[in-house]
This record gives sequence, structure tokens and C-alpha cells, in this order.
Amino acid sequence: MTEFEFSTDSARLDRARIHHWLSTDAYWALGRSRGKQDRAIDGSLNFGAYDRVSGEQVAYARVITDRVTFAWLCDVYVDRAVRGKGVGVALVGAVREEIEPYGVRRILLATGDAHGVYAKHGFAPLARPEDWMALQLQPDAPRPTGS
Repeated sequence: MTEFEFSTDSARLDRARIHHWLSTDAYWALGRSRGKQDRAIDGSLNFGAYDRVSGEQVAYARVITDRVTFAWLCDVYVDRAVRGKGVGVALVGAVREEIEPYGVRRILLATGDAHGVYAKHGFAPLARPEDWMALQLQPDAPRPTGS
């Protein structure tokens, strides 16, 4: 994977490109506002994949983590122009390599269509899905003001 490099430097991220990718072409983030995307970036550990020649960003992933006990891999996106070149698999590998030294016991993710990409790095269905629960909130509900 010598034609691409991976970085966790958030200053290198092309935020406009990431927002475009996710809000127009990612089934889980369609219509996400730029402000919401920027807040997500600001609160996360971010990964960019870049073409070594042009420096252009070609993929993105972010991890929500406390760097001790929990990590959630999300917003993984590979530009359509470079799909099929192993960028996604390599990006997930870069995420795993970055997170492993923290001692986090598990990295969670949800995917509707890329199970094979994640399986190459050891991701598998939950061993005990009956132990997990989720609280679905209204995503665009007004935020409370004051205390």
C-alpha cells in the first residue's frame, strides 16, 4: 500500500470533502449538516488516507474513544475513485494498529455492507448480542438550553 499514506493528524483532513462524501454518498450519514460533521470530527480520533503523489485525501475514518476502555469505529469512507485498491482494508488496519496499544478491550462498529473488509482484521458479529442495548434518540431534536 505504498501509493497511500495514513495519518491521524486532524489538521490534514479535508473537512469539506469528508462532509461531501458522507452527506451525499454514505447511507448512514445522508444529509448530515457540515456543522454536525465538524463537531463529530472535533470530538473524535480521525484517520485520513492520502495519495502519496498528490497529497489528496482519498479515505476517512473516525473513532470515538476514551483511549482506555471503549472504541467505536465509524464514518469509514473510501472515495469511489480508489475503491478496489485495498485502501479500505489498509485504513481499518491503521485504525487497529493505532488503538491496540491503548489496551482497549474491543472496538465496535456497525456496517450494512462491508463485513468482509472488517473481517480481514478480526471483526466478527457480537458474541452475545442479547447483552447489548441501544437508546434511539431523536437526531434533530432541539438541545435543552440552560440547566
